[in-house]
Amino acid sequence: MATSKEFFCFVTDCLSVAGEVTGIPMMGEYVLYYRGKVFGGIYDGRVLVKPTPAAREMLVGAPVVIPYKGAKEMLQLDVEDAELASRLLPAMYDELPAPKKRK
Repeated sequence: MATSKEFFCFVTDCLSVAGEVTGIPMMGEYVLYYRGKVFGGIYDGRVLVKPTPAAREMLVGAPVVIPYKGAKEMLQLDVEDAELASRLLPAMYDELPAPKKRK
């Protein structure tokens, strides 16, 4: 089931408490960026983040989800918890890989 544009806008609005959150559509879902680095995505109406050490520490008990066949495990985030999002994304930032340079 593809994620709607409306849900994407809702998610980016909720997460914007942490700063610059953007996304791009990809195969009916969305890849999410925080200050230019990929931190997660929206898959089947669920917001999932990479399981960085900070995310594992801050999202204890969060569902561990495989977003699609062959993907790595991710942690499900409750986007309506603005206080958590405002702490989580900055904590994850330095643990995220740098964006790949395009040729």
